[in-house]
Amino acid sequence: MHIPDGFLDAKTAATAGALAAGGLALALRQVRIRLPRRRVPLMGLAAAFVFAAQMLNFPVAGGTSGHLVGGVLAAVLLGPSAAVVVMSAVLIVQCFLFADGGVLALGANIFNMAIVGVVIGYGIYRIVRRLFAGLRGLVMASAFAAWCSTVLAAISCTGQLASSGTVAWSVAFPAMANIHMLIGLGEALITALVVVGIARARPELVEEGAPPQRYGEFAAFGLLVALGLALLVAPQASSFPDGLEKVAATLGFEHKAAAAPLVVAPMGDYQMPGVKSATWATAWAGAIGTVVVFALAWLLARSLTPKSKDDAPAPRG
Repeated sequence: MHIPDGFLDAKTAATAGALAAGGLALALRQVRIRLPRRRVPLMGLAAAFVFAAQMLNFPVAGGTSGHLVGGVLAAVLLGPSAAVVVMSAVLIVQCFLFADGGVLALGANIFNMAIVGVVIGYGIYRIVRRLFAGLRGLVMASAFAAWCSTVLAAISCTGQLASSGTVAWSVAFPAMANIHMLIGLGEALITALVVVGIARARPELVEEGAPPQRYGEFAAFGLLVALGLALLVAPQASSFPDGLEKVAATLGFEHKAAAAPLVVAPMGDYQMPGVKSATWATAWAGAIGTVVVFALAWLLARSLTPKSKDDAPAPRG
């Protein structure tokens, strides 16, 4: 769902960028106020896992693939504001290091996946969570919110394409909504499985009011898992085009993508210069990206969170 440069006109890209900047600024402020310092390692872990998981494209239907977006998963573990920061960090690294999403379209991608997907998805999660208690309610709420998040982000993307005159809304809406309803099923399943695993291994991460814990060791092991995904699993991911790419090809606007990136990415298309094997190039590019997003999110959270907040529990927000 990463929009490339060329799909959006200047006014739509600028509007989406302004909205994304405002949402990210608010999220950073909330993280500074609310995030306990002990949870800083979880910011890095969430960013690393989301980045690695987004490389694992799975086949859907009709020669189309999908991948985890991860916004609801991050929000369930960290709260919506921290999740917005995590998703933004991932999207920024993907854009500038790997040319995954256009530079001029970065604001639109952040708005769709880090603002709309996270904030509305988390709101749906909270509503469903109030209706169903226990582990079953947690999993049900996470899965349904993850599915809704994927579809809503796709609809937001469709609105931007239509506003830009790239494709008519009446044509793009059913195409984007239908394929992302299928992709959302994968998002829901992966989110549910991860939430179940975390609930059993570290229940305090998903149970409100749990006693404070420190998460440095857990984050270190989690980073190793994310690196394993990037090194060993990502090179075997489906090569089918993702939902937006497939829709662009089907509806005939793929040619509008910019022929050359505005900024030359050092590892464009997740390849490593000098590495002849495409498999190993993808693996090492993914591993480097995983470490970079972990460090970026961790350092950002650490710089925002004073030491005085180390012990005081804070509500999610």
